[in-house]
Amino acid sequence: MSAAPVSPAAIRVDLGAIFVSLELSKSTWLLTSLSPGSEKMSRHTVSGGDLPALLTCLEGLRDKAQAREAVRYPVIVIQEAGLDGFWIHRALASEIGVTSHVVDAASIAVSRRHRRAKTDRIDGETLVRTLMAWIRGEPRVCSMLRIPTVEEEDRRRIGRERTALVKERTLHTNRIKGLLFSVGVRGYEPNRRDRRRCLEELRTGSGQPLPVHLKAMLVRELDRLELLIEQIKRVEAERDSLPATTASSAPQAMLATIKGIGPEFASVLAGEGLFRHFDNRRQIAAYAGLAPSPWCSGSIDREQGVAKAGNPRLRTAMVQAAWLWLRFQPNSALTRWFQERVSRACGRGKKIAIVALARKLLVAFWKFATGGVVIEGAIVAKA
Repeated sequence: MSAAPVSPAAIRVDLGAIFVSLELSKSTWLLTSLSPGSEKMSRHTVSGGDLPALLTCLEGLRDKAQAREAVRYPVIVIQEAGLDGFWIHRALASEIGVTSHVVDAASIAVSRRHRRAKTDRIDGETLVRTLMAWIRGEPRVCSMLRIPTVEEEDRRRIGRERTALVKERTLHTNRIKGLLFSVGVRGYEPNRRDRRRCLEELRTGSGQPLPVHLKAMLVRELDRLELLIEQIKRVEAERDSLPATTASSAPQAMLATIKGIGPEFASVLAGEGLFRHFDNRRQIAAYAGLAPSPWCSGSIDREQGVAKAGNPRLRTAMVQAAWLWLRFQPNSALTRWFQERVSRACGRGKKIAIVALARKLLVAFWKFATGGVVIEGAIVAKA
């Protein structure tokens, strides 16, 4: 009766490894660790970007655990995907005795209170507990990222750069049209080759020449627009000159043989989605953010629409490809399915059906690029 009660450990610490979480910022890196034989988490801080200091700290944790337990334990590190990209993960994964994981921060369950405490210390402890639960075999506790290789990551930069340049070109085009509209000029197309000659012939809505400073401003806008057009051409030439002999470019070459799928769509689909392995159609639909999100609890049963929790670039490209599919593949089975579905729907039915078609197309492209399954009724050119 007089013996003191033994308080059980809050978490299991006998998993045979040192668990470390990294909270990364521009100035400091916070390491939160839990070692075998200890029930308390320790914290260490190193300067942001100082990789040798990080490796030294991890080696020190292994030395302390070995002195206490007489065993050289491996280190398992977890970090959230963020601005640092994957270079820290690749550096840690190349070290002997260190295993690194990158987690999707949005997949970790947190308190649903309206106001909850959030600090690097709390986040570090949460990451350690999440990592231990994932190592114990709880697959739904979080979503670990599939890290692309350096070549795969570098290859997709071409498509992303072109997307950014096209958006910037649209911005300058709209600005030029807006400036001209303010003086009564309509119908001017800045993207035409004779843009400068047409600018010299423009007159305001009242028939007067363009004001001097406005015209000078438009000329400078055209200079920036022409620079963007030239950079887009260079990026497209670099994209088209990529070798089609590597394993990562094989899906892109196969998708380009489908009528209505140009080199840009094929590059985005291959670089953003088909570079990794999927076990089934549900996984690839969820990766693109095109999977349904039901809300079913008790007597409540409703559909919330697509989750939009995947790759936004792949989802955008697939919705655009779905509209092009209706135009260039009118006799395919998927087009007939869409037309039948829309004929029975009303209101927002067409918008909903095009997203469903995008999901079906993505699955069909995945089967075609990985297994050679020909899409029913589709026009495919000879490779």
